[in-house]
Amino acid sequence: MKIALAQLNYHIGNFTTNLQKMKIRVNLAKDQHADLIIFSELAVCGYPPRDFLEFPDFIQQSEKVVKALAKLSNNIAIIVGAPTVNPQPEGKDLFNSAYFLFEGKVQHIAHKALLPTYDIFDEYRYFEPQTNFKVIEFKNERIALTVCEDIWNIGNENPLYTICPMDEMMDQQPTLCINISASPFDYTHAEERIKICKENVARYKLPMLYCNQVGAHTEVIFDGGSLVIDQNGHVVDEMPYFREAFAVYDTGILKADNKHRNNERPKDKMQLMHHALLLGIKDYFDKLGFKKAILGLSGGIDSALTLALAAEALGKDNVRSILMPSQFSSQHSVDDSVTLCHNLGSPYDLIGINQVYQTYLQLLHPQFEDTEFDVTEENLQARIRGVILMAISNKFGYIVLNTSNKSEAAVGYGTLYGDMCGGLSVIGDVYKMEVYELARYINRNGEIIPNNIIEKAPSAELRPNQKDSDSLPDYAILDQILFQYIERRQGPKAIIKMGFDEDLVKRVLRLVNINEYKRYQTAPMLRVSTKAFGMGRRMPIVAKYLG
Repeated sequence: MKIALAQLNYHIGNFTTNLQKMKIRVNLAKDQHADLIIFSELAVCGYPPRDFLEFPDFIQQSEKVVKALAKLSNNIAIIVGAPTVNPQPEGKDLFNSAYFLFEGKVQHIAHKALLPTYDIFDEYRYFEPQTNFKVIEFKNERIALTVCEDIWNIGNENPLYTICPMDEMMDQQPTLCINISASPFDYTHAEERIKICKENVARYKLPMLYCNQVGAHTEVIFDGGSLVIDQNGHVVDEMPYFREAFAVYDTGILKADNKHRNNERPKDKMQLMHHALLLGIKDYFDKLGFKKAILGLSGGIDSALTLALAAEALGKDNVRSILMPSQFSSQHSVDDSVTLCHNLGSPYDLIGINQVYQTYLQLLHPQFEDTEFDVTEENLQARIRGVILMAISNKFGYIVLNTSNKSEAAVGYGTLYGDMCGGLSVIGDVYKMEVYELARYINRNGEIIPNNIIEKAPSAELRPNQKDSDSLPDYAILDQILFQYIERRQGPKAIIKMGFDEDLVKRVLRLVNINEYKRYQTAPMLRVSTKAFGMGRRMPIVAKYLG
């Protein structure tokens, strides 16, 4: 039997475009004499649809797409993910389902049994879990059809779940496992997915075809990397990452001896993060219908990296930089920014803010009289810059890119309505030390980001001779503490036991907690780590923990 895998980039709620993409691949699969084509989880409506699932019209439009696909299934079977209505009054209103279409109609529907409710996932909010399982007989194969998380509880070893869908189907003697998925990217997840798929193959002695989606939906990025694994656990094919792909496979290959065949792709952390951020930027703009971006270019590493990424993702002419020096800005910061724009061939404007800043100080003099220069005056400069960016954004229809990194966002080292403004936070899930790594990766074939920007001590340049180290611990230490607290969810005692200074740990963790209110008001951050700020990390603002 010939099986086609279609790894596609869907658009949530864009039923017409999603259907057209799938129609093209169905016809392509027919041209290549495929017997079956596989699309990913909730492909019909896009994943994750979130509260759109509560709209009856949204579900009805999904059903119309399924019916349209069924009409194409006269010479080929189609597996596609879509929400279905639960006919029972008890339980949730919907199932997260995989349709098996053939000969113009629905032949079988497999519902997702394991509904993740952690990190970015909230599926039990919408869906009822499946409790009955049945293999699909087709073309001399017996298909065990599962949906994403269903393969992540091998032998009931995952404590989150009490059932293992594959175990439930083994007494029906399946010959092939197919999983449709919407598995999001983080820089460790590709290797973990391959490991889980191989463990399923090893346990059940069945070849597996695993179809993942690709594309970004606001902050969540899906990387593709769909898999074909033979019955001996060898990777016959691993589809490309961060782009659409299509291929046809013969099941005979999956049951042959492929021990000398290993088509796993290399996985370099910086390469993966780089491509993920590019896709995140590109899809955010494309799917919203915007073309151009604007950002404040300070001469620092964060804005430089953001500009380099945005210019690569959107095109150098579509990203406009605004240089806004104050009386505290160094000339080399301005020069470095200009050099970067020239290196990229990207447009820029120079708008000094000192005159506006002095006007504000004069305006506020009656209120500020007899007070000393402090963070208030620093924040005032940042907010002036934010106003300028937003004004140009409004006038010309640009999206403002936020340039804050994860280290700064964690400890509140940023100004609300100032440098924290923007429609999208490009590097908000990238720690400061990773920012430097990514900058060096971008420069791997020659200098794009000036080396002076990479090498100089980081500074906000909001007061004389300012350095980040005046207010924050060394980033090499800070990032390690933040990683243990945010990604690893380690408390202060555990982190202190690792050898970090007790007072420093308590100070850093307190900064993370008391600045939650700022993160509630910042732009969505492209998710590239295992625990990003945003929809995957839900913390109360009004709380007292770690004092």
